Amino acid sequence: MAVPKRKLTRSRTHKRRSTWKLSAPQWVECVRCHQDRMPHHVCPHCGYYDGRIVVTHEA
Repeated sequence: MAVPKRKLTRSRTHKRRSTWKLSAPQWVECVRCHQDRMPHHVCPHCGYYDGRIVVTHEA
C-alpha cells in the first residue's frame, strides 16, 4: 500500500480542492403557467410536462 513519505501542506491540499464547487440549480420557465421549474421535471405548480398533464392537483 502506498504511503506518503511527507505530510502534504495545507496550501497544496487547498489548491487541489479549489475546483470542488457546487453550482446553483438551473431553472427554466414553464411554458404553460410561466412559473420557474427544474429542466426535464414536471412543473410543481400546474403538473404539466411536455405539453400534457402528468400530475393532477387536488383542490
